Amino acid sequence: MPRNSFDISISELKVQLLDYGARVKQVIGEGMDALKTRDRALAEAIIQNDAHLNETRYQLEDQCYTLLATQSPMAGDLREILSMLLIAIELERIADHAKNLAEITIHMGDEPLLKPLIDLPRMVEVSQHMLGRALEAFAQNDALEAKAVAAMDDEMDNLYKQIFRELMTYIVEDPRTVTRAMNLLFAAHNVERIGDCITNIAERVVYARTGRLEELNVQREV
Repeated sequence: MPRNSFDISISELKVQLLDYGARVKQVIGEGMDALKTRDRALAEAIIQNDAHLNETRYQLEDQCYTLLATQSPMAGDLREILSMLLIAIELERIADHAKNLAEITIHMGDEPLLKPLIDLPRMVEVSQHMLGRALEAFAQNDALEAKAVAAMDDEMDNLYKQIFRELMTYIVEDPRTVTRAMNLLFAAHNVERIGDCITNIAERVVYARTGRLEELNVQREV
């Protein structure tokens, strides 16, 4: 493949990956909307659409493998393709966590929420902001911005800890609330994991730009 054609293939793949990321970002918000409003129809639509998101990830992955196998890229080209491959995998994992919010919504049925959702929607807002910035850092090949995104995961972890402590208080005061508390805790855990996946994406952006494998924001205590 001539160099110009190779560059075009890389650019097209990058555009497709960014489009995929935008769709995944939207699904995170939809998952939270379904839980907050107890919208079973939306939850079921999210679950059904997950298969399409999975298929898109496999298509992106296949394109990366094809370029690796047919072009034998070196140096920066190799890092960029490998990074796109791994970012696609992380995006699909994020979509799975969003799908879990939908599954929790359906599992809860008509059971009333234990408490008003305040910190959990905030976690989702932060995660969407993180993902948007991570995708922009990828688009611009900006390692410094990627590191700034990873640092935002501290806010996600702190919100999760706060939710965990509050829900444990409900359980201690009234053990009959354990099921409703655990549903919300599982939801919060999924969103917290989204933050970790986005941090992994940021690490891949740094690798593509610098050639260094760095573990960003290593303190992730729960």
